[in-house]
This record gives sequence, structure tokens and C-alpha cells, in this order.
Amino acid sequence: MGSDQVELKTELAVFEQHRQDWLRSNPGRFVVITGTRIQGFYDDYASAFRAGVRAGISGSFLVKQVSAEEPVYLIY
Repeated sequence: MGSDQVELKTELAVFEQHRQDWLRSNPGRFVVITGTRIQGFYDDYASAFRAGVRAGISGSFLVKQVSAEEPVYLIY
């Protein structure tokens, strides 16, 4: 497993660990996570992604919307 995959697992675990709290404090917003560090919350995906890039995060970072259920996207 590559280091990016390990980091992604860590970031997803951090998201799941905090999801319930964030549903109360930041529902619908987008969080930026790198490793175990929460970079911040943003109103839309584009703003969150730009913030991650501007922060100069080396390697990967996760941008994920705070929601109770995972959205389902259909691509035809």
C-alpha cells in the first residue's frame, strides 16, 4: 500500500471520528484534513480545495463534505 493510501485511510478515520460533532457544528460544509490535522471548514468544495493548495500542503489532503450519509452520484 502506498503512502498516499495510508494517509487517506488516516484522514478518513479522522473524518469518521469527528463526523457527529461536525454535523452539529458545520453541517453541509467542506472540511480539509491532512494526516490527523483539521485545516478548516469551507462553504463549498472549490474554496476548500483552494485553501488546501494555498496552505502548501505537501502530499495529499482530503476535502470532504460533512453530511450524515454519503451522497450517491450517478454518472451516465
